Amino acid sequence: MTGAPTPERMRHALGHFATGVTIVTGFAKGGEPVGFACQSFASASLHPPLVLFCADHRGRSWPRMRDEGRFTVNVLRHDQRDLIARFGSADGSRFDALDWVPSEQGGPSLPGVLVRVHCSVEQVHVAGDHDVVIGRVLDLEDGESGRPMLFYRGRLTVTERRTPAGTDEGPEAMDDYWG
Repeated sequence: MTGAPTPERMRHALGHFATGVTIVTGFAKGGEPVGFACQSFASASLHPPLVLFCADHRGRSWPRMRDEGRFTVNVLRHDQRDLIARFGSADGSRFDALDWVPSEQGGPSLPGVLVRVHCSVEQVHVAGDHDVVIGRVLDLEDGESGRPMLFYRGRLTVTERRTPAGTDEGPEAMDDYWG
């Protein structure tokens, strides 16, 4: 199928690229914790250590944390849909009754994630309706072990290694489950 890159076609076409799922957190003026769900996160450079994410510059959280100059990327495990429900909704109670701790290097550290990447804002580039944020990595913090949460074809998902019941197939047998 070919055609002009409308927003709908872009979403469909680029949905075929699986990405990890994160929660980007920071602090607004006065120390209020803010955060949002983000699947557009990547490593940008090893020397110097830089990462990037994209955020809607019209959103509720990113504009409030941008001026403070620090953020934390919390990489989600496959079983943390509850955090997506909190941080992907328009509800303002994202941190209510959540066991988070403030990071000295970035933003709020969320519980049970795979890894935390604590950063300072290095550069921000406007790209259409989003900002491309380049962050200098200040600290890396290992979290829990587990499989990552993925976003693929418009859905949250996970790829699991399984051995079919009743077979002698070893760990090389793969059954990909796309939610």
